[in-house]
Amino acid sequence: MSTTDILTRERDGGRTAAAPGPRPSKRQRPRRPFRRPDWAGGLAAAVWLVIVAVPLYYVVASSLRDRSDYLDAGPLTLPHHVVFSNYRTVLDSGFATYLWNSILVTVATVALVLLLALPAAYAIVRSRSRFVSVGFSVMLMGLAIPAQATIVPVYLIITRLHVYDTLLAIILPTAAFSLPMAILVLTSTMRDIPGELYEAMTMDGAAATQTLRSLVLPLTRPGLVTVGIYTALGAWNGFIFPLVLTQSDARRTVTLGLWNYQGQQGGVNVPATMAAVLLSLLPLLAAYLFGRRHLLSGLTAGFGK
Repeated sequence: MSTTDILTRERDGGRTAAAPGPRPSKRQRPRRPFRRPDWAGGLAAAVWLVIVAVPLYYVVASSLRDRSDYLDAGPLTLPHHVVFSNYRTVLDSGFATYLWNSILVTVATVALVLLLALPAAYAIVRSRSRFVSVGFSVMLMGLAIPAQATIVPVYLIITRLHVYDTLLAIILPTAAFSLPMAILVLTSTMRDIPGELYEAMTMDGAAATQTLRSLVLPLTRPGLVTVGIYTALGAWNGFIFPLVLTQSDARRTVTLGLWNYQGQQGGVNVPATMAAVLLSLLPLLAAYLFGRRHLLSGLTAGFGK
């Protein structure tokens, strides 16, 4: 060892730096196992896509052609001349009133169901009262009772309340028959909220209404959207209550409007009828596109416990 090396070693306190060795080789990532394509699932998805897409294409294409083009060409051919006169014919025949009535009935029904189902589900989840438990069981019995079986008692109640042939006569029974499913979905959603959060709100001195507003309402948004969408579907597509509980054309909804319009056209003006069908589908499609992200999470709430 030379003098320079000795001095350098003494200056460093007798420590010598170890020579860097070879770097360890990086571990190779494990290869993912090869998965064979699921041809059966892909074929089933393609068949389902055709089943859904062909009727939708038929409705859209038929509504954009005139009557003579529809009768001369095939039902699935593209329209030779795109026309929008069918929509004008439908709206001029009073169909806009049916659309407006359905929008009012749907919005009011959804608001009433959410206003009643949210506190009811909260009481079922947090209360230990036997009365609440029995009430929840009785409420679930409404899922097994079809609306058609109660149409006579409902008609008598509506006439006794003097609301026959009004939109309120459609809103009240529609909301009543939507409440059991709404409470069931919201109850399952609230049971996914950890109990520690409820206890923390109680220790902070929060009242039940404040807990419902600050904790439950933000965390149950998927369930609320799910309930809103399915309630809107039931209210928009309802037929038996508007048929029995209304009489004048000014109180008709979309379902009865389509039925009357088809009878007025005699089954000949198919393009105009398809235009009416497409107009009745647009609000439902908008509601689905608005809440489709929360729909699946709201339906699967509570199944993990």
